[in-house]
Amino acid sequence: MNAMAHLILKAVALAMGIGVAVLSVLNQIDIRSEFGMLGIGLACLAMDSIIKKEYQ
Repeated sequence: MNAMAHLILKAVALAMGIGVAVLSVLNQIDIRSEFGMLGIGLACLAMDSIIKKEYQ
């Protein structure tokens, strides 16, 4: 289960980053939404780091 959680959190962060990049190029997203999506991605990476440290 631990490996699955790491994979999911990293996948969500990657998806948010790619989504923001693509939507920005297509001019289909506003700046507030961009920051929200990037914030979600950053939070997922932070949770992944915290979980990883707890189990080591």
